[in-house]
Amino acid sequence: MRFEYGGIVGLLILAADIWAILNVFQSGASNGAKVVWTLVILVLPLLGLALWFFLGPRGKGA
Repeated sequence: MRFEYGGIVGLLILAADIWAILNVFQSGASNGAKVVWTLVILVLPLLGLALWFFLGPRGKGA
């Protein structure tokens, strides 16, 4: 029996992307920046998540 991890990894990435998008919309960034970050996360799920984590807006005070 062979166990595939692809589905679990995909679900984890999806959950992290949803979390990141929610945090983008809760941030204090401009609406344009929110749209750009959301598109980056949606178009490039893994890379966009990493970019947002290191470079993206933070919290309501950002």
